[in-house]
Amino acid sequence: MSRIDYPLEDAPESGAVIEVADGVLWMRLPLPMALDHVNIYALDEGDHWTVIDTGIHAKPYVAIWEKLLAGPLGGKPVGRVILTHHHPDHVGNAGWLAARGADIWSTRTAWLLARMLTLDVQATPTPETLAYYRAGGMDGKLYEKRASERPFNFADGVHPIPLGFTRLSQGQTIEMGGRRWDVHIGGGHAPDHATFWSQDDNLVISGDQILPSISPNLGVYATEPEADPVSDWLQSCGRFLDLARDEHLVLCGHKRPFTGLPLRLRQLIDNHHGCLERLRAHLLEPKTPAECFLPLFKREIKGGEYGLALVEAMAHCLHLWHAGETDRQITDFGAWRFVMRDV
Repeated sequence: MSRIDYPLEDAPESGAVIEVADGVLWMRLPLPMALDHVNIYALDEGDHWTVIDTGIHAKPYVAIWEKLLAGPLGGKPVGRVILTHHHPDHVGNAGWLAARGADIWSTRTAWLLARMLTLDVQATPTPETLAYYRAGGMDGKLYEKRASERPFNFADGVHPIPLGFTRLSQGQTIEMGGRRWDVHIGGGHAPDHATFWSQDDNLVISGDQILPSISPNLGVYATEPEADPVSDWLQSCGRFLDLARDEHLVLCGHKRPFTGLPLRLRQLIDNHHGCLERLRAHLLEPKTPAECFLPLFKREIKGGEYGLALVEAMAHCLHLWHAGETDRQITDFGAWRFVMRDV
């Protein structure tokens, strides 16, 4: 019977490393949010390192990188940065490392999104963003506050992304750290999210596609306001189940590396099906996504969690709408109210 275990009891301290397998180092950079860290992995290539993901770009985190490079990484350069996906906590220092001589490897979608978003700096929210907030049924006071202030811009935490990259694609085999790795592309948490499965031992590098103890955020944003990331993610989990083995050591983007991958994938799938069942019952009466927090998350949502909760509630409401299970009405304010269809 599959079970989830954490072979490594302790996480690395800031500026330190833990060797998780021969020539594979685990590092952590802090994050200025509730999920207060991101995992980074360095694979020894002899005269240089391949690094998986990079943390947010800001002076304190660059200082940690400099400490790592001069200390545990032995003064060897980073020759290649491989990005699992385009989110700022994973790509933030890719351009900084590229300026020091590293090549960037990424899926095409992740690279294009990261480069596009670093070039898109706004002093106030765009009309499309404001329309999306209204569509989600955002609290009126919060809407007025966000409409009048400078939004978080991708470039606030991401060093400029240089022109040029090497593309990663589904079914490709690459070499890292003396191993051959199969590239398998997921979706849902981020478009074209890359994962890496070693042919030579039991290592899997999952990024945020597969996490222990927490579910990856599945959000819809103004960039694609009618997307269905829940469907993309459930399909990805189903495909990964065919690859997963209990003995795989999953090197994840957050939390601690773990084993028991088949069970974890089934848990993640079942969790979202459970969320959808609760949502169906809630939508017997018309509701905006912002009115769906309690059945989806089973707790009150406050403060800094609101934004992530809204995009995930929108994603689950849209999933039922795309499946033909709900109708959608629009209010005078521009909010979408979803309701189960009469069968």
